[in-house]
Amino acid sequence: MTARKAPPPVKPAPRKKPAATAKTPLAKVKAVATSNKVAAAVAKEDKPKKVKLIRDSFTMPAFDFDLIDALKAKALNSKAVVKKSELLRAGLHALSKLDSKQLIALVGTLTLVKTGRPKK
Repeated sequence: MTARKAPPPVKPAPRKKPAATAKTPLAKVKAVATSNKVAAAVAKEDKPKKVKLIRDSFTMPAFDFDLIDALKAKALNSKAVVKKSELLRAGLHALSKLDSKQLIALVGTLTLVKTGRPKK
């Protein structure tokens, strides 16, 4: 007995699209789709571009972490919930408004912290 081969699949003939005129529903759908694309493009322009986020780590003394907790509690008493990163970012914005002499004087008041990871 010999095995029979399956006949090759029959491909349907491609359909021809009707010519779109202003009176056909297809033309109306295309017009609406085009206007939706334009609206989407305008909406994309209105959105602010995503800012690249950078993840980093650093070391600070325990009393500075306590200060962050105190600031978070202070904000919570005012019915506002803030994150540590928001406090640090707000501090950076406040520091950026100082002139060079004030910034150097303020940084000079901080205790020095040994950089790098502690040895285990």
